Amino acid sequence: MMTGLDKLQRELNQLQKTIASLDGDITSVNFDPEHPQSIELAVQKMEEEIDRRAGNLRGNQIAIDLVSEIKENFRQAIFEKAAEARQQASDDE
Repeated sequence: MMTGLDKLQRELNQLQKTIASLDGDITSVNFDPEHPQSIELAVQKMEEEIDRRAGNLRGNQIAIDLVSEIKENFRQAIFEKAAEARQQASDDE
C-alpha cells in the first residue's frame, strides 16, 4: 500500500527526472513568420519533443503542470520571434 508520503516522493523523483530531461537545448525549429501554419507547425514540433523527453507523466500533476508551463513559454517565444521577424521585414521595406 502506497502512503501519501510514498506517492509524494515518487512524484518528486519523477519531477526531478522530467526537469533533467528538459535541461539544455530541446530542439530547433524553423518557420516562415509570414505564414501562421508554419508557425503553428513549429510550435507543434517543439511540444512533441517536450512530450517525448518528459515521458509518461500520468498521475503526476506537479510534473504535468510544469510541462504545460514550459510548453506555453516556448509557444510564446516562437510567436514573439515570428512577430519580431515580421516587424523587421516591414521595417526593411
